[in-house]
Amino acid sequence: MTQAEEVVRDYVQRNFVDKGMCADWAIHDSENDKGQRNLHIHVMLTLRPLTEKGEWGAKQKKVYDLDENGERIPVIDKKTGQQKVDKRNRKQWKCHTADSTDWNSQENAKMWRKDLADTINATNEQLGIALHWEHRSFKEQGIDREPTIHIGAVANALERKGIQTERGNINREIIKNNMLLEQAKEMLMLAKQELHSAQYAKIKNTAVSVKNEVMEMIAKVRGRKGRLDLPIVSGKHLRKIADRTALQSADNAEKFITTRKIDSFESLANFTADKEQKYSQLETVHLSKGQKLNRLKELSKMYALYAPIQATYKESQSLKGFAKMKYDKEHKDSLSKYPELKERMQSLLQNGEKITPKQWKAEIQSLQSEYDSIGKEQTKTATELAYAEVISYNRKNLERELQNENRQHNRQQSRTKRREEEI
Repeated sequence: MTQAEEVVRDYVQRNFVDKGMCADWAIHDSENDKGQRNLHIHVMLTLRPLTEKGEWGAKQKKVYDLDENGERIPVIDKKTGQQKVDKRNRKQWKCHTADSTDWNSQENAKMWRKDLADTINATNEQLGIALHWEHRSFKEQGIDREPTIHIGAVANALERKGIQTERGNINREIIKNNMLLEQAKEMLMLAKQELHSAQYAKIKNTAVSVKNEVMEMIAKVRGRKGRLDLPIVSGKHLRKIADRTALQSADNAEKFITTRKIDSFESLANFTADKEQKYSQLETVHLSKGQKLNRLKELSKMYALYAPIQATYKESQSLKGFAKMKYDKEHKDSLSKYPELKERMQSLLQNGEKITPKQWKAEIQSLQSEYDSIGKEQTKTATELAYAEVISYNRKNLERELQNENRQHNRQQSRTKRREEEI
């Protein structure tokens, strides 16, 4: 249990305590009547922050609503059309309450779940336990399967005694439906594989019936070695492929040639030239969009830090006398950060550019989609060029090997002839 305590203590420290939370945790280890072990932890956390004086701070705080330019939005009196003021003649601004911390956010919960899974997997690897934990839901993993529901302690105890419960029956029905779905998917996959094999065989037979020097070269290399060779020095695109095993498959090389209707080394060279031009264009656009995307993300990230501090500063500027002194004292830390954050924010803006967070967010979403799409197309094109590099290399390599074998054969014949003449 000592190692489990060390792992849990480290996990709780870096995820919660280091953020300012108080944590109370316990490790539970039990075993059911079937010998199945249930080692787990319980963690209780605080959501209210502590002040510098060690007192409990506010759970929520007032946050001013900002327009698309980052300015506070005034509360307008419908009768007068003027901005409202309170009894102390202070201007009123639209606002809402927000949590003082992000400790109760779903985003953090996802981060903590991922870190817990990573921690367990790293520990299992150290102990030689071949068991992998996954924190994501079936939907997030792209798995078409319905998750079971939480049974609860009472229903679980009844189920262990052989007494079926309503929630247990729901889970049994879900498991049954998932099995039927998996069987249907397997049947569909087998049908697709058979159809694909039939289509490829037809394409290959058509290609073989017409003389194809590229296919003939691949067949010769396959006959000699069983697979294609990879260049000793990787080409421009080959070095971008992490798993190059597939590129050595003669079957894959034949599919590449037939599906792209390449019937000669000349057409392979033309294909390569066209794809090189396409890859260069994709690379330029991908780089440009990536730079713009990174800048917008940096602006949005900076604005998220700057906006609440700016709102605090503007509120301070709108106050006078004792009210301002009290407010400034309560918000001393935030106000001290304002000059630096303002300078950093302005340094990121270009040539009179305005602060438009909503527009940035929309542009980021659009650019991210384009960036990812171009990246996928770039990867596909690089893979095609890598196949072309491997096939071209094998052509030269086969010619070199055949020439060497021919020279060796000629030398052997010459030596045999000389010996015969000497005799």
